[in-house]
Amino acid sequence: MNMMSVTASGTTVLLDAGAIFPGLDHFGVDLAIPDVACLERSGRRVSGVVLTHGHEDHIGAVPYLWDRIAGPIYGTPLTLALLASKLEGHGIDPAGRLVAVRPGERVSIGDVEVEFIRVAHSMPDCAAVALRTPAGTIVHTGDFKFDDTPLDGERVDTRRLGEIGNDGALALFADSTNVSRAGRAGSEQDVAGAFEELFGRTRGKLIVAAFASSVYRVQMLASMAVRFGRKVALVGRGMRRTAEIAEQLGHLDIPPGARIRDRDVSRHAADEVLCIATGSQGEPLAALSRIAAGRHPHVKLAPGDAVVFSARAIPGNQRAIGRLKNAVARLGAEIVDDGTLPVHVSGHACEEDLKRLLELVRPRCFVPIHGEYRYLARHAQVAHETLNGRTQVLLVENGDRIAFDAGGGWVMDTVPVGNVLIDSAHGAEVAGAVLRQRRQLAGAGVVVLVIPEGARGGAGNGLPALATGGFLRDGEAGAVLAEAPALARRLIDAAPDTERNDSPALRERVRAGLEHAFRKRTGRKPLVLPLIVEN
Repeated sequence: MNMMSVTASGTTVLLDAGAIFPGLDHFGVDLAIPDVACLERSGRRVSGVVLTHGHEDHIGAVPYLWDRIAGPIYGTPLTLALLASKLEGHGIDPAGRLVAVRPGERVSIGDVEVEFIRVAHSMPDCAAVALRTPAGTIVHTGDFKFDDTPLDGERVDTRRLGEIGNDGALALFADSTNVSRAGRAGSEQDVAGAFEELFGRTRGKLIVAAFASSVYRVQMLASMAVRFGRKVALVGRGMRRTAEIAEQLGHLDIPPGARIRDRDVSRHAADEVLCIATGSQGEPLAALSRIAAGRHPHVKLAPGDAVVFSARAIPGNQRAIGRLKNAVARLGAEIVDDGTLPVHVSGHACEEDLKRLLELVRPRCFVPIHGEYRYLARHAQVAHETLNGRTQVLLVENGDRIAFDAGGGWVMDTVPVGNVLIDSAHGAEVAGAVLRQRRQLAGAGVVVLVIPEGARGGAGNGLPALATGGFLRDGEAGAVLAEAPALARRLIDAAPDTERNDSPALRERVRAGLEHAFRKRTGRKPLVLPLIVEN
């Protein structure tokens, strides 16, 4: 999830607006997006959004922030085509607000001029941006690496980055994801040898799981399939949709005679088929998970097939990926990942690449971004060593607000930031209170108290009825449960008349009292739900 806000002379620009998939403790939450409430509280209107590339963690929040963005959204053609497809899925008509910009071109947003600069990454049409402000030029790399042999021939525009450095860059914000890896990031071409080996020795179906946005990888695999006499099936809605967009823009070329639909896979001999599928992260509804579970209507796994995981495991997904690999193994298929053959290469710059960037731009201020704090700290150290301490390094965290003037930069203050949790099935935000209740349910179960309407009247009007779900009734917990109706009765009797006649207030009194009793005597905190029903 990436987002940075830049304000200059009253103009506020957002750089990227990404989403992330939540962790295992975010029950029923599909996405997390940045919370922009601090901008709204300040009264700032977003004059424009600049997108560096089309990955979900850089564009995924745009549909949810659409009504809060006053101006246009700028990006390269592929980035905006992927975004337009996403907006369409949310029922949003962009109505001319998406403005395509090619690397080398510039746009003006209020008092900020934005220049797009070609960079390489794991997908086509990626850009760094240079923002010219009254205080100076700020360079933001987005996600990038140096690839001297890119599949599309589009190398990083080192000449332009060097020119900006020669002119004097105020600040550089640079990707830190792979700073802990020595050397240089590999080229997309580096995986070709491993796949040639797999094409040559696999006697059954070859199924490659990759991100749908890995257009370079899809093109390499499709071209190789043609050479080895295999038909190409794109499996998974996201894979097909992204491929269609990439083909329309000239970033992907699969010969018509080489492509088949997934429903036609079974009509061909196993050794004549290549499936490129979604689901490399173990997502339960993605194509590969359904194939491994035997639930895909057209693609079945069998001994002799090979399943290739051609993507890095996103932190937090390892358990899901492990379960998926177990399911594949049970069906007798071979499993190939980056641990057995070099079938994946990172899209992020390694240490030597980052040193090269620093030497090109030579900023007065350097701010490491993108990555956990230990990566930011290592990147700061690399900057000190590379530029011999001539650059001011600002090591910041989410929410830190940096101020710049002609003399340099400093952390001015910190503003409240965080995540907004989204239930995408309903297109709604999941409030913190709702998530806390879900965690309580998962951790300790639920206790429901049914309070008759007449029980408001005071003592002698009966005890509430009690039911539980997922609550362990052992030892002291069972004793508290047995006492809970009488405790609820005492809490009602002790309530003042005004509270007794106010249903929400009375329910809150009973809930808080019972949760306190459970926590004090058992160490557990079940979700307590008092219900007041009419007689």
